[in-house]
Amino acid sequence: MSYRLGVDVGGTFTDLILVNEQTGDVHSAKVPSTPHDSSIGVLNGIARVCQNAGIDPHKITHVMHGTTVATNTILTHTGAKVGLVTTRGYRQVLQIARSFVPGGLGGWVIYNKPPPLAPLALTIEADERIGAKGEVVTKLNKARLARDLKALGKKGIESLTVSLINSFANPAHEQEIARLAAEVLPGIPVSLSSAVVPEMQEYERTVTTVANAYVAPKVAKYVRNLERELKKKMKNVQLHVLRSDGGLASAKSAEDYPVNMLMSGPAGGVSGAIWVGNQAGFANILTFDMGGTSTDVALIQDGKAQLRRETSVHEVVVRASSIDVRTVGAGGGSMAYVPEITRALRVGPQSAGADPGPAAYDKGGVEPTVTDANVVLGYLPSGEVRLGGDMVIRRDLAEAAVAKVAKALKLPVKQAAAGIIDIVNENMYGALRLVSVEKGFDPRDFALMGFGGAGPLHANALGKLSNAWPVIIPTGPGVLCALGDATTSMRDEFARTFIRSFSRTSAREVVKILRQLIASAARTLDREGIPRTEQTHTYQVDIRYQGQGLSLTVDFDIDELEKHGLDVVGRRFDEMHTQLFTFALPEEKEIVNLRAVAQGKPTTVRASSLGKGGSDASAALLGEHLLYVDGRDQKGGLYERSKLRAGNVVRGPAVVLQMDTTTLILPGHVGRVDDFGNILITPE
Repeated sequence: MSYRLGVDVGGTFTDLILVNEQTGDVHSAKVPSTPHDSSIGVLNGIARVCQNAGIDPHKITHVMHGTTVATNTILTHTGAKVGLVTTRGYRQVLQIARSFVPGGLGGWVIYNKPPPLAPLALTIEADERIGAKGEVVTKLNKARLARDLKALGKKGIESLTVSLINSFANPAHEQEIARLAAEVLPGIPVSLSSAVVPEMQEYERTVTTVANAYVAPKVAKYVRNLERELKKKMKNVQLHVLRSDGGLASAKSAEDYPVNMLMSGPAGGVSGAIWVGNQAGFANILTFDMGGTSTDVALIQDGKAQLRRETSVHEVVVRASSIDVRTVGAGGGSMAYVPEITRALRVGPQSAGADPGPAAYDKGGVEPTVTDANVVLGYLPSGEVRLGGDMVIRRDLAEAAVAKVAKALKLPVKQAAAGIIDIVNENMYGALRLVSVEKGFDPRDFALMGFGGAGPLHANALGKLSNAWPVIIPTGPGVLCALGDATTSMRDEFARTFIRSFSRTSAREVVKILRQLIASAARTLDREGIPRTEQTHTYQVDIRYQGQGLSLTVDFDIDELEKHGLDVVGRRFDEMHTQLFTFALPEEKEIVNLRAVAQGKPTTVRASSLGKGGSDASAALLGEHLLYVDGRDQKGGLYERSKLRAGNVVRGPAVVLQMDTTTLILPGHVGRVDDFGNILITPE
């Protein structure tokens, strides 16, 4: 028998899902993350999950890995020292950027523009020029550029970016510079904009390629080290890394184009939510993934995640496809504090993380966190709960930590803890509005799926705030991201800028280009041993009204385009524009970019079904438990999830315990167990 392994590395825990390729059976494990070297946590987790399953690690053939290495490199400003080569006259492309200042009307008063990832002192100009149609206007001056590259090398650059004007139309000069750099700067990795993002708009193309070069050395080192260690334990294993758009990339592709991995971690949870939703019969879902450090939310419509053409990490925005995930610094480890000036309670974004962690973990943490507040309120029972199967919760330490906030606010400890929970819930609800209300979607038309280590503790409250019902708690919410990694498939995309108004092109011309693009994407999957019979091909076009700057990405069926013409995508664009902005224009439409995506067949995972039971859940009842809800102590039930059966009804207030998480059902709500073991929470 052979096995596939899904691995998700979070800020606090590393989650693993082991899938039997023949039967679809799964085994899971959760171990503490090792922030100083994530690969150690991964290897510890592999040992644990193989022990749980009773299998030899050599039977694992594929490892699918969601990683935050690229993201954290940008967040912590620990990337490479990047040199940049631009066309003569465009040296300050990153400094000019786009005239956007975050904040309100007076945002510019306090806005501190972040320094570019490639500083001006490390930027040189190439004497060359390519025209907008790809013609060579000025030949490349190699001799002068070689001298400038040598000077860059003396400044200690660790990575090089080449981004020339109009290189998306003709990459010849960028490729020449790459060959020259290999001679002048041996050992320095080179990122070409024509390979990373061959699309128009020089700033977006440059900042994306610079970000790729910035994270490339650290990602490459991590991937190579992990691959080497994996092959020591599993000889013929193949390592794949989750892309921001929810697909898988080969280890080599992850090394060469790490900018496509910036949202790798959150994408796994959305993929897992789609799988659970398909089994449970829910196609429209708001996902709510709350971990120890942050919370990620996304929207799934008709069984597909919403994608966007930009990926944002802190203040770095790059042109790369990603699932439309919004992240807030609100997790179980988010620290609560009361500033001296305002004397108003604040929660996050600072986090206790995995080390030292919340005070209740008894690992040296002393600052009050969201987890500590949950312990104080009885939502996370001490003694009975062992996080990850072996971590004991200390209520006394949690109370001592939260007492700091209570003293500053002059409130009882439980009331202060309730305030912490209310604030973090509102922060997360704001993120949910970003992917729903502000995109023209009504949350009441969606179910809400809570997962991650802390998600089920807060999901019921988020359901109340958003009116998204039912609230779905999957069977393994703490390891759902790893399940998403294990159940997704290989993916690659190729794009081309093709600026034409509808009247100046035809469906036939567009289809011809798309066929060329999909052939390139399919070859990537061919190299990974995925037969064409198991590949699916999808197509996208970026469209705008002529004269407009904003474009929207439209998905379409290529056969429909061939049969009915460009009006197929035109009508869909009008619908999307109306949904987002309440109106459509009678103006002519213009194509900006064409894109083709090839995707392999996902791993088959068997959805286990529960034994039937009646509405009575008393067989799973462990006893009564005291919870502080709605400003007072209330008695609620304490349940063991593994003993629940399909059809059981759990009435709130109640706490449901399991290895990887804890679920809170509030008063006035009920949790019904479906045939697959999911808990569906609704108002009573």
